[in-house]
Amino acid sequence: MKFNTKTIHGGQEHDPAYGSVMPPIYQTSTYAQSTPGGHKGYEYSRTHNPTRNALENAFASIENGKYGLAFGSGLAAIDAVIKLLKPGDEVISTNDLYGGTYRLFTKIFEGFGIKFHFIGMQNADNIESYVNQNTKLIWVETPTNPMMNIIDIKSVSKVAKKHDIILAVDNTFATPYLQVPLDLGADIVMHSATKYLGGHSDVVMGALIVKDKELADKLYFIQNASGAVCGPQDSFLVLRGIKTLHVRMQRHCENGKAVAEYLRTHPKIEKVYWPGFEDHPNHNIAREQMKDFGGMISFVTKGNDYNEAVKIVEKLKVFTLAESLGGVESLSGHPASMTHASIPKEEREKTGVVDSLIRLSVGIEDEDDLIADLKQAIG
Repeated sequence: MKFNTKTIHGGQEHDPAYGSVMPPIYQTSTYAQSTPGGHKGYEYSRTHNPTRNALENAFASIENGKYGLAFGSGLAAIDAVIKLLKPGDEVISTNDLYGGTYRLFTKIFEGFGIKFHFIGMQNADNIESYVNQNTKLIWVETPTNPMMNIIDIKSVSKVAKKHDIILAVDNTFATPYLQVPLDLGADIVMHSATKYLGGHSDVVMGALIVKDKELADKLYFIQNASGAVCGPQDSFLVLRGIKTLHVRMQRHCENGKAVAEYLRTHPKIEKVYWPGFEDHPNHNIAREQMKDFGGMISFVTKGNDYNEAVKIVEKLKVFTLAESLGGVESLSGHPASMTHASIPKEEREKTGVVDSLIRLSVGIEDEDDLIADLKQAIG
């Protein structure tokens, strides 16, 4: 089954009760039993829910995995991965990553004795010097948030397998429409399903997908024991979103290309970060491991003027100034004061997250309207 068909049919069955084409919303906390322990596969909705299970099957299908898990948020999904570890373990992480991930790693799990190394992974050879007997996990974002750095998943996988380390890849920006990390050697794929998988800015959710049963069983145990699951209504919404993922991503990519090329020619813009440019670092790797280059773009204005960046995002009209990304509507953000404010300024700026950096999530509107909006805002 090809991807465009998987988004609609992958892992799905018609409801056995009445043949419902769409999975029903099983808005229940518990299930009747004929005798103690005698049930139809469902006991309590923290553990299992038919609507959530349908979604988890869809997650597994579109990522070429065998097991999917749905969580109450992307951070809850990441939290479950880190709970695979114990005090004294070490994690090697991308240094340019979502601020909430950085906050969870440093403010929560460092306090439990887990050590994190934040390094540039554009050259996978950099990872080797940080590996030791305590290294248990490599955490990758690609493209990274917000600098759009590209990391070679296959090369990182070789390092991970050589040292028997779990490799987890945050695939939120790319989605499985553009890249499939499990096929490139990752052990765990993570999504903030709030973003492109849901696609309509109306739900908060996280996802994990794996192929290995032993690893899946550990994560299912953590999911159930910790209880950070999503509800059936949210599951239904993300299932609906996945069904149009392929057509939405086509337009995100088309519009992203048009916006990136426009910004690059603008005299007031210093730098545009978009992996589709041939001179973007690791563009060749992006071209090899991705189907297209996505709708996420970051740029900086000349002079690195904070006030100028703020003025631009405040003047945008079609682009809404808001947290998040990946919805059908275009969004703008100022990472230094919004999504990445939890990262200390000196650490942010080491990776390029300066005060004039603006991040765009390019939606599926008409590209002429998006470019006109940028033109009037930038001047």
